[in-house]
Amino acid sequence: MKILGNEIKPGIIIDYKNDLWEVVKTQHVKPGKGGAFNQVELKSINKDTKLNERFRSSDSVERVILEEKKFNFLFKDNDGYHFMDKATYEQTKINEKKIGEKAKLLKENLEVTINFFEDNPLAVELPISIECNVVSTDVALKGQTASSSYKPAIIDNDLKILVPPFIESGDKIIVDSRSLEYVKKIK
Repeated sequence: MKILGNEIKPGIIIDYKNDLWEVVKTQHVKPGKGGAFNQVELKSINKDTKLNERFRSSDSVERVILEEKKFNFLFKDNDGYHFMDKATYEQTKINEKKIGEKAKLLKENLEVTINFFEDNPLAVELPISIECNVVSTDVALKGQTASSSYKPAIIDNDLKILVPPFIESGDKIIVDSRSLEYVKKIK
């Protein structure tokens, strides 16, 4: 599906220069002289490279429509991460590079969405809120105010995040899988 240069938004995938690119950032620029353009930061899905391009509103690019399927995470081994289609029980293997740092949030039977392009898995989307256990964290210092800075903590799978001072080792918390940030404590 063709889209114009000013319709390019973060999160979409385009076919450009014989590769698939995920749009990371966009900035609409209107210089004092000349026509306006969209400054776009792209990340290659296949080659893991980045590219900055300018698209004028008259330019057109091919937007890639992905097929989304629900899968359950099964296990990790030396070959990669294994997922099972809930409807067909078909299994799919995805390498760690395509999942990235979010792979540390995967737990057995966690429901995820896998985006496919021409039957090839491109990306794994985790649920936005993931329940995690705080393995260890520093002790809050007495006299710190509630508005003080966050302290480092280690949650499941040795993932390091920042948490508020009232969080202690052993607490259950919710983590945002998109930003890997603390959301709230579970009572």
